Formats: sequence, structure tokens, C-alpha cells
Amino acid sequence: SLLVNDAEQPREEKVKLPSYVQGRKSNSIPNKKVEDPVAGKVNTSSLAKKRQHLSGFQLIPPRVTFGVLKEGCTYAATVILKNTGVDFLRFRVKQPPPHTGLRVMYTPGPVAAGLQVELEIEILAMITGGEDTGGLEKVSYDIEILTETENLLLPVRANILL
Repeated sequence: SLLVNDAEQPREEKVKLPSYVQGRKSNSIPNKKVEDPVAGKVNTSSLAKKRQHLSGFQLIPPRVTFGVLKEGCTYAATVILKNTGVDFLRFRVKQPPPHTGLRVMYTPGPVAAGLQVELEIEILAMITGGEDTGGLEKVSYDIEILTETENLLLPVRANILL
């Protein structure tokens, strides 16, 4: 329950629900979409209220945190890119620069309404800084996913240990 904790006591602070449960999109920049005169429009009463939320992707989870990584090892995490709209949409991923050690592997192509694509985020843990960092280097990068309706940012964080 959101009102009581595990010991059946009233909660002292509110439960923070993830943005994807609340229906909000985090880290997205809307594109100015030009109306396609050929595309058919859906004009049913169930879709009349919220036209702006009928197309777009949702990232699950909205961020990737690898934690503490051992230098020289490769780690991977899977992120789901789900089409929450009513039309098929296309996307592409801007690959991170090589010095970050990050790489995104995915299958390109259109994604039908309601379907999803898996993005595999791979990181090669490597220390790039020449200065003494105390044996720990932080990696922080926002992977950019370009779609027809918006640009999504997927924050990736990691700490690399010597």
C-alpha cells in the first residue's frame, strides 16, 4: 500500500513512483513534426482527449547505472524501447564516442504500435584520465536516441575501479 509501510505503520514520507509508471517522460526533447498529408488520422472518441501522447517511445528503465566496475572488463545492460503510440515509428541511436567505452547494439527498423525493441548497452571499463583519480573514475554519458517525434536521452552512469 502507498499509505502504510511493511510493518503496517503509516508512512512518514510519500512513495516516489517512477516516471514511466506516472505516465511522464523523462529526458526527452520534442521534435517539431511536420504533418504528413498521406498518413491517415485516427478520429475516434477514445483518442480525442490526448492527441500529443499518441506517438512516441518510452525507455524502460529510463536510466542505466552500472555501479562499480573492474577495469578491463566488459559489462552489458538491456534497455527496452517501447512504442507507446498508435502508428509505427522509426528511431536511430547516436553512438557514443569511443573514449567513453560505451556502445549500443540494436536491430534497426520500424517499430509497430505497442511493440518494443531491445537496446543492449555495453561498456568496456577503461581508465582514460592521466591524472591520479584515487583509483576510481566516474563515467557519465547521455546516449541520444533520435525518433520521429522526440529526442530521448538515456543517462548511463558507472564507476570504474583500478
